[in-house]
Amino acid sequence: MSRQYFGTDGIRGRTNQWPMTADLAMKVGMAAGRHFLRGNHRHRVVIGKDTRLSGYMVENALVAGFTAVGMDVVQFGPIPTPAVALLAHSMRADLGVMISASHNPYFDNGIKLFGPDGYKLSDEDELKIEALLDQDIPLAASKDIGRARRVEDARGRYIHAVKSSFPADLRLDGLRIVIDCANGAAYQVAPSALWELGAEVIVVGVTPNGTNINDGCGSTAPLLCQETVISSGADIGIALDGDADRLIVVDEKGNIVDGDQIMALIAANWAREGTLRGGGLVATVMSNLGLERFLSGQGIGLERTKVGDRYVLERMREGGFNVGGEQSGHMILSDHATTGDGTIAALQVLAALVRSGKPASEVLHQFDPVPQLLKNVRFAGGKPLDHDEVKRVIAQAEAELAGSGRLVIRPSGTEPVIRVMAEGDREEQVRDVVERICAVVEKVAA
Repeated sequence: MSRQYFGTDGIRGRTNQWPMTADLAMKVGMAAGRHFLRGNHRHRVVIGKDTRLSGYMVENALVAGFTAVGMDVVQFGPIPTPAVALLAHSMRADLGVMISASHNPYFDNGIKLFGPDGYKLSDEDELKIEALLDQDIPLAASKDIGRARRVEDARGRYIHAVKSSFPADLRLDGLRIVIDCANGAAYQVAPSALWELGAEVIVVGVTPNGTNINDGCGSTAPLLCQETVISSGADIGIALDGDADRLIVVDEKGNIVDGDQIMALIAANWAREGTLRGGGLVATVMSNLGLERFLSGQGIGLERTKVGDRYVLERMREGGFNVGGEQSGHMILSDHATTGDGTIAALQVLAALVRSGKPASEVLHQFDPVPQLLKNVRFAGGKPLDHDEVKRVIAQAEAELAGSGRLVIRPSGTEPVIRVMAEGDREEQVRDVVERICAVVEKVAA
């Protein structure tokens, strides 16, 4: 059965355009609520959001939908995605909802759903909810309509949980830390957690106005964080995205540290401490070959999945891994969270920094990445990757890179684009391979 509404990370789109409209949001509330009406207890859903202007509209529509089918609603206001996952589980809710389009601009929004265990919904659950969206959903009797209330201490509960993930014998005293919250969901909680652990905190991206989320700040625009680290003489910078489920780190020299280096650091440290489970870590096909080689040298395995943190998490749960993530900065540390959590991952980085007593540039440079190049080719329709000429040039490139590099070619799951990525020991060869493949894809797709 094909997916009409749900993508790899919930439902997402431009606000007030299909599918991200108020009427569909209300229908999602009705459908998801109906699907999770199981048992005879009083049913509850918790809802968080980031700082987008459209969050008010989507939230109210969801509340209307959930209460219409008899679910009580607990509203948290602006709070990170991992906080919704955590609180859905700890508050014994039947469902958790995060209203966010993550790192996208303010004019987009999305709906992410979490089950009572705090994990993102399975494909099976999402398909069942999709099926209900096209049906007449039974409404609750008048006496059974749900109630809605707002919980004011949700942020405090999450801060406590985040701090609990930091080693009890350490403090952040003496560290000057820049935290860029992308004018998003973590603008209150992340700086507070760092300050409570003793750090000197320099904040940027903490003045949301509804339209400035991810605008020239955060993990997808780290230049502001880099400049602030240099100008303030900070020891390290942390840049979160709009819903704070991923991060990018900046060392004291202003250099960007991506998710591959962060995973390498955490996995190597946990392996030495004897706390790494599953025999390695889980990453996607986009993680650098340098990471794979580094881990191999440490006796640590690497398993790759399709792009998307949900696929990383699925493999982690299947194989008993407790470290996984993406090069883009999604870090899943399942000892502490059921989904990606940028703040918790940042605290693991800071713990390594404190224990080492060394500068961030030294601690965070775990390996030398091999040259990697990614290009996108837009196409009008059809399936360019099925064309014989494209298959031939791909096979030729794979033969050229054999033993010294990798080739990853995939269609985007969200737009009509073919993503062509190659990496290898020789930069010139990598560039030549990518350009040749892109040229052929463009030719057959014209």
